[in-house]
Amino acid sequence: MSVWLIAFILGIVEGITEFLPVSSTGHLLVAEHLMRIHQSDLYNIVIQCGAVIAVIPLFPERMRQLLHWREDAQARDFIFKVLVAFAITGAGGLILDKKGFKLPEEVLPIALALLIGGVLFLAVETWLAGRKTNDNITWTIVAAVGIGQLLAAIFPGTSRSGSTILLMLALGMGRAAATEFSFLVGIPTMLAAGGWKIFKAFHHPPPGAVPENWGALALCTIVSAIVSFIAVKWLLGFVRTHTFKGFGWYRVAIGLVMLIFFLH
Repeated sequence: MSVWLIAFILGIVEGITEFLPVSSTGHLLVAEHLMRIHQSDLYNIVIQCGAVIAVIPLFPERMRQLLHWREDAQARDFIFKVLVAFAITGAGGLILDKKGFKLPEEVLPIALALLIGGVLFLAVETWLAGRKTNDNITWTIVAAVGIGQLLAAIFPGTSRSGSTILLMLALGMGRAAATEFSFLVGIPTMLAAGGWKIFKAFHHPPPGAVPENWGALALCTIVSAIVSFIAVKWLLGFVRTHTFKGFGWYRVAIGLVMLIFFLH
């Protein structure tokens, strides 16, 4: 299969799944497994950066508020909480990187993470039915988001957005506010991870590393950005009037399919 076609397909997969609570890393690894290819961590993280950057224009009111942080105490508070959540994830990520942590590439942990996450979404949404929620970003929520992102980095299939949104819902936060905070915390998180991987690729390449096809990587990143913009625009409207149960059932279904067909 052409490297350009592979890049195009992976860009679509990444763009659709990066912000939906279904795990982009898990879907990328499954796509690579089906196409019998292997992409580096650098490749997967850089295309995630493209998807992340694309969503910034979808939060115009929040961006305008943050641009006036000097005069707006609420903006300063929001920025500080985003940075603290990012710092928790970043500190844990640096420790894992120093210890040489690599994402597992087996299907079993991905399938189990998708399945367990789906069951938890169904359970939390059932528990939330009829309960009042609020949009306050407490320090408990900030810590939960930082830890949730770290869990997603360790267990492919967990989903960064899925784990953070799930934790915020369990702590009583509203769906729309939880989705926005999860996405905005993900921007510095993924850009920092991508920048670090690019720096290491140029300055400290691992022994025997195969040079990246930067042209194909650029195509994949552009495709993921365009598709991500469309997917997130849809999701932001969806969560205002729907629960996450549909994503829970999807995760359960795809997890079971993977267990049956890939591990048979």
